[in-house]
Amino acid sequence: MKRFALFVFNGDPMCFIHVLLNALDMKERGYEVKIVIEGAATKLVSELAKSENLMYGLWEKVKFFGLIDGVCRACSNKMGTLKSAEEQGLAILGEMAGHPSMARYREDDFEIITF
Repeated sequence: MKRFALFVFNGDPMCFIHVLLNALDMKERGYEVKIVIEGAATKLVSELAKSENLMYGLWEKVKFFGLIDGVCRACSNKMGTLKSAEEQGLAILGEMAGHPSMARYREDDFEIITF
């Protein structure tokens, strides 16, 4: 089985929507896919949880399928969205000085794609 870890750093919603769409497409094709939210992208965590957000439905679908592996502890804390991520039940990742480790995903045979 092909395994992909999508690391999204970019906080631009137009970029982020492609991460969500690609994750769903990969899942539908039978791939194992995990989204890791890092950097400026963590600022979107609280915005996407608002029902009036145009990407809310897509966000909820990705969460429903368990495709979000987690959110960076250090970055979400800096962006003020750590509490929102926790309230949404998202895993908080920080095994590498407060940030998720790409090496861990490589050791588990995931191909890493960054956005």
